[in-house]
Amino acid sequence: MAQTRKRRKKGKLRKGRIFFTALFLLAIIGGVYFYLQYKSGEQLAVGEEAPEKATLEFNGDPQSNKDIENILLVGVDSRGEKQSRSDTMMLASWNKATNDVKLVSFMRDIYADIPGYKSYKLNTAYYLDGADLLKATLKQMFDVEINHVAVVDFKNFEKVVDVAAPNGVEVTVPHDMSKNIGVKLKKGTQRLNGKELLGFARFRYDAQGDFGRVERQQQAIEALKKEVLQVENVKNYPKLLGVVQGSIQSDLTKGDQLKMLLGAVKGGDVKIEKLTIPVENSYTFANVPGSGSVIQINLEQNIQALDKFLRFNQ
Repeated sequence: MAQTRKRRKKGKLRKGRIFFTALFLLAIIGGVYFYLQYKSGEQLAVGEEAPEKATLEFNGDPQSNKDIENILLVGVDSRGEKQSRSDTMMLASWNKATNDVKLVSFMRDIYADIPGYKSYKLNTAYYLDGADLLKATLKQMFDVEINHVAVVDFKNFEKVVDVAAPNGVEVTVPHDMSKNIGVKLKKGTQRLNGKELLGFARFRYDAQGDFGRVERQQQAIEALKKEVLQVENVKNYPKLLGVVQGSIQSDLTKGDQLKMLLGAVKGGDVKIEKLTIPVENSYTFANVPGSGSVIQINLEQNIQALDKFLRFNQ
């Protein structure tokens, strides 16, 4: 009996060792896969060039609510130049408790008081002194809290899309598009690759002009979000994190970005509400010497609209 018990005990110990050895090996394999995929994504973003400094210095506001993070999203079209105007300016307000996102687009032609400079179009703030000056301008005009920033050059946006959604992103193209976007898009619901989605988001030659372009940018972000959160795309996260790190400059560290991505996935479907500033019936078009065609806004009306929109029901 004693020998039988000893044999059983030894058998259990062997099985336990085999089980933990297998777990250890799986952990190693998983770590190697993550690393290789991450480096593959980073290399895809930067090519043969050395990656730019991943962490961007940014004077963000402290979070007034631990559950809500406000991130300034800046899209630029540098075309090889060191200084460029911000073509896209969005504020993403993420409620981590409810997994809801409020996405605010600021029109680039808003006539803005830029701290330390005379008034220009809003997108000139980034050209003059980068993300900090753009943040200071928005803060001064709209009294909005901005905690973090992420800056992406359009030349890398399509790479991010192709890694995040290898099978494309489904959107509805309202009409044929081709002028000055580098691709030809036909009317109808279809799946677009990175280059096509960028063209869809940048097209502005229709009756809606820049307002239509901003609306499509919001549609593109929401459609991309749906693809990223699909279960079958989870395997792409290591490579996605690598291409994001090589493509996007942010004050958020690699760990912060991965934590946010996994937090969004864990929270389930991310609901996105959208707003464009200026709101309806709160602006006029004008020509200003030195700035050209601008959008002059009713500041108080837009401050109230933005403040109301950014309130989450908790």
